[in-house]
Amino acid sequence: MVPRLLAIASATALLLPAGAEAANTRVSIANYAWSQPQVHVDLGETVTWDWLGPDLAHSVTGISANDLQWDSDPGTDAPTHRAGDSFTLQFSQPGEYIFQCKLHAAVRGEVIVSGVPGNPSSDPGPQPPLNLDLKPPTLGSLSMPKRQARGRNGVGFSVEISERGKLDAEYYRFNSKGKRAYSGFATWKVFIGINHLRLGGRWKHFRAEPGRYLAVLRAADEAANESKTLRRRFTIG
Repeated sequence: MVPRLLAIASATALLLPAGAEAANTRVSIANYAWSQPQVHVDLGETVTWDWLGPDLAHSVTGISANDLQWDSDPGTDAPTHRAGDSFTLQFSQPGEYIFQCKLHAAVRGEVIVSGVPGNPSSDPGPQPPLNLDLKPPTLGSLSMPKRQARGRNGVGFSVEISERGKLDAEYYRFNSKGKRAYSGFATWKVFIGINHLRLGGRWKHFRAEPGRYLAVLRAADEAANESKTLRRRFTIG
């Protein structure tokens, strides 16, 4: 019974168009390059470009004589996309099609279309994962040996941060009735590990005056993900 099945499969294969090996295809745009600089498809098949990031200011713009009408970002010389955006073209004529980003000439590639009828309904596969940092940094192990500062130098503290980026402190000053009011902020560039900084010191967006304060601390990494907040009270004498 098995030899008969093999014979039927072989006979069916002889009826299919010879050389139809390509299929609808996906190309990722990430790290200033196409994932496939040269793409092969057959007649009627499609190519889908996916913007995966972290760099997103790229276009898919035809620059050869046969594809000047195609542009993922018409009407602008400053293409911009969100992570996960896609652009699809169907190719119905054989030939070589060259595309290039308007802003970055090195972000380019070519689509080579054979003269063999293809399968427009073939599955190009799922979109690859985005190349984005969505994980927030952690902010912890905050140590403040002294809670009272003299003058405008502030009070020293150390805090451990899991990613490079910045640390913000919003300052709130308590009045005589215990109610607090926004009093300014400070920002520091921070690195991975333990950072030694000072709360309540003189800064362009904070005027250090005697009183009791609350500092609300929040870290942000280079992808703008924000940590949970930490709160610490301190006094300026």
